[in-house]
Amino acid sequence: MYSKDQAAKQRQKFWTAFGQYMKPVPGAGGETVNWINYKTGIRNIVFRMDAGKQQASIGIELRHAREEERHRYYEQFLSLKNLLESTTGFHWNWQAEVTDEHGQSISLVSQVMENVNVLNEADWPVIISFLKHRIISLDAFWELVKDGFE
Repeated sequence: MYSKDQAAKQRQKFWTAFGQYMKPVPGAGGETVNWINYKTGIRNIVFRMDAGKQQASIGIELRHAREEERHRYYEQFLSLKNLLESTTGFHWNWQAEVTDEHGQSISLVSQVMENVNVLNEADWPVIISFLKHRIISLDAFWELVKDGFE
């Protein structure tokens, strides 16, 4: 069992290891990418990765404060569902409205890997593999469609 401080250090160690692992990987456009803090270049469209005690996840979060704007972007992403899934090679979970950890309404397109624990270093290879393949493929998808969101 980890103390709160130990758990925070272990999470930081994981993300540092993931960042170092991903550092030499160029983006789809050939540029250097900060994979951990991926920037879409569009305000309120966020690619977020997370790893916790029970699961790892990756998703596209639409965080527009105005509901109609968020739903418009969600519908735009939904119209690109086939392209997203063919480009990434994965099926995604689509949620038009969910509440985040801060009580804010967001739209979410995500994938979750269950039964992994970021505090267990033995799980790191499978978590890294899960996140790596998905963030790289999301980047490839985003390279194709981002101009349509500006």
